[in-house]
Amino acid sequence: MTTTAIMNIGSLVTNDPALGEGPLGLVENAAVVIEDDKIAWVGPADKAPAADTTFDATGRAVIPGFVDSHSHLVFAGDRTAEFNARMSGRSYSAGGIRTTVAATRAASDAELEDNLLRHLDEARRQGTTTFETKSGYGLTVADEARALRIAAAHTEEVTYLGAHIVSPDYAEDPAAYVALVTGEMLEACAPYARWVDVFCEKGAFDGDQARAILTAGAAAGLIPRVHANQLSYGPGVQLAVELEAASADHCTHLTDADVDALAQAAGTTVATLLPGAEFSTRAQWPDARRLIDAGATVALSTDCNPGSSYTSSMPFCIALAVRDMHMTPDEALWSATAGGARALRRDDIGAVTPGARADLALLDAPSHVHLAYRPGVPLVSAVWQRGARVV
Repeated sequence: MTTTAIMNIGSLVTNDPALGEGPLGLVENAAVVIEDDKIAWVGPADKAPAADTTFDATGRAVIPGFVDSHSHLVFAGDRTAEFNARMSGRSYSAGGIRTTVAATRAASDAELEDNLLRHLDEARRQGTTTFETKSGYGLTVADEARALRIAAAHTEEVTYLGAHIVSPDYAEDPAAYVALVTGEMLEACAPYARWVDVFCEKGAFDGDQARAILTAGAAAGLIPRVHANQLSYGPGVQLAVELEAASADHCTHLTDADVDALAQAAGTTVATLLPGAEFSTRAQWPDARRLIDAGATVALSTDCNPGSSYTSSMPFCIALAVRDMHMTPDEALWSATAGGARALRRDDIGAVTPGARADLALLDAPSHVHLAYRPGVPLVSAVWQRGARVV
């Protein structure tokens, strides 16, 4: 057993109201003791037990490691030209997701893994200690399975998204592609995944197709999540609640009935908001205030992908959520940590409490509020993941 005490913490966010002030469980002048890969003790610094080694936080803030519960990191290529055209007000028709599908299919396993690791390192340096990632850029049995196999070597939170779009190979027969996704492809992919997801949207999969895909995934032992109501009003949110999905992700276009459904299902289905997508597409912002005030559980995530949200920065998404989605700094931080843990149905991450996994980030700032107050500034100066200092 090896213990490390992080001492002289100016402001500690625990996300446990029993340990400190308010919903964030704030503790001033705090200390945290890590034993191997777990949090062993949390409290006032002057009461901290002895430890084998000590780290001096010099009065700075410590927060739980970010939990990024929605990303698409197994891909090749980028879509710079598409983004440049969109930001320049020009129409662009190079194929969107299909462009990434072509590049991903052409890439080797080593190239895909190297790209994944580069993005993971980038995210870790910004405080992310848990991430979920999906397939969805292969859209063949072999390419979807290899994407999940590569991802599963680096995270336990792996999502089968064969239903990202209808494969270009089946453009004339979407029903046959749904049969593939719910049959041979699912059989090949399920051993590597924990979750099943579907893009329920006009131009992708309608409500009936999405229900069939999620139901088949659940029968294979995978837990549903849904890309819901991103581009337009539709059945995605209601389907997520009906099937007790862990999360309904995007939630940009919501009716009053959708908001009510998410509020009623707050203990089961998390509304995961992805402001990087709206920033990168100049689209309508999700109304986080409306969801929170109704009683829904809200998470924040990056949606890191090469087309519509090419950012791995949870601090950036927090700043966007505070500025443009009307969240308070406290709400945004909770949603990026504890909220993400809820979306992954985890109780061992997203909080700094005894028994939790020792995932923490030290900010070069006196308070977590600086994440929104100083947008774009690299405030994360140290990261502990599973008890080891990795940044």
